[in-house]
Parts: sequence; C-alpha cells; structure tokens
Amino acid sequence: MGKTLKRGTAFAALARALTAGARGGPSLGARLAALPRMIRATARGEYDGGLRLALMTAATAYIVSPIDLLPEIPLAVFGLADDAVMVTWLAGAVLSETERFLEWEVRRASVIPGHVVP
Repeated sequence: MGKTLKRGTAFAALARALTAGARGGPSLGARLAALPRMIRATARGEYDGGLRLALMTAATAYIVSPIDLLPEIPLAVFGLADDAVMVTWLAGAVLSETERFLEWEVRRASVIPGHVVP
C-alpha cells in the first residue's frame, strides 16, 4: 500500500505543479504535447536537451520504482521526503525544459534554411 499510495500522491503533486507553473506561459496541454517532439528532436541531434531528458527520465524511474532510497515505513515522514524532492524537481524540470523547447521551436520556425554567403 505504501508505494502505491505514494505514487498516486507523487503524480497528483506533479499535476498540481505543472498546472500552477503554467501561469502566463504555454498551457499544460501544449507542454505535454511538446514532450514527444522534444524527445524526437533530441534523438535526431537537433535539440540540445539530451542530458536534461536523461535526468528527467531517471527522476521519473525513481518515483515509480518500488525500490526506495529512504523507505517510508521505518523513516515515516522522512521516507516521503526523497520522493517529494524528486517530484518537485521533476515538475520544475518539465516546466522549464518544455518552455525552453517551445521557444526553440518558434525560433527555429522563423529561420530560413540556406547557405550563409560571406
């Protein structure tokens, strides 16, 4: 029960953080829709988000993993702290990286491909 409850709480906190962080910026839907494009652009070497995507993937894996660095049962509240830190960091990383990617897409769309003539 502990890990399942914690996962639900973690994802609810992530959803709240994503929604709250979108003030004045791209909508939550636009940010989530940008994630697959961001992954593809990074995989193709067009976008420089490789390290950030790797860190977000690792944080997500840690949050959903049944293995815990600080288990909840013996450590009570402190056992939840590591997950809360990861969820908070992940929410901030997703917000900032999707905004950065969406800005990159806009700049990229305004560039006309061609050769630079000296």
